[in-house]
Amino acid sequence: MRVTVLRLGHRVERDKRVTTHVGLVARAFGASGMVLTTPDEKVVESIRRVVASWGGDFSVKVEPEWRRVIREWRGTKVHLTMYGEHVDERIDEIRAAGRDVLVVVGAEKVPAEVFQLVDYNIAIGHQPHSEVAALAVFLDRLFQGEELHREFKGRLRVVPSPRGKRVVES
Repeated sequence: MRVTVLRLGHRVERDKRVTTHVGLVARAFGASGMVLTTPDEKVVESIRRVVASWGGDFSVKVEPEWRRVIREWRGTKVHLTMYGEHVDERIDEIRAAGRDVLVVVGAEKVPAEVFQLVDYNIAIGHQPHSEVAALAVFLDRLFQGEELHREFKGRLRVVPSPRGKRVVES
């Protein structure tokens, strides 16, 4: 199962840091790629630099036609929203389908149409919170924690240490 994150509604001046974090979390927590609906080369290049240095098979592309991305997706479509069904009620069903997953993550007010275009509207909790946190929890539940043990083949690698920081070049 491959997961792609659709970042819907990125506001260039306001959201660049959060959108970059959406991409970093998507990569680190097992997604295969990210689609931005608003062109922002700084965000794209930032994520590509991380992939180049730290490894992984993660792509980033820009596609302004978000409706087409959702409509043409041939797998399961999930929208993360605090108004949806609780993740625990549907995650087994989503996983059992064994299909590629498109995860829609909004930046600003998500058009009502999105709620109808997806297969699932999923809430991590029913309170306001960060889309970055929602994505991390969703991916962790989807992959059942296995994504945290993935090995990335990159130029840089962290050597786990009880104290301090240790990064080595491969």
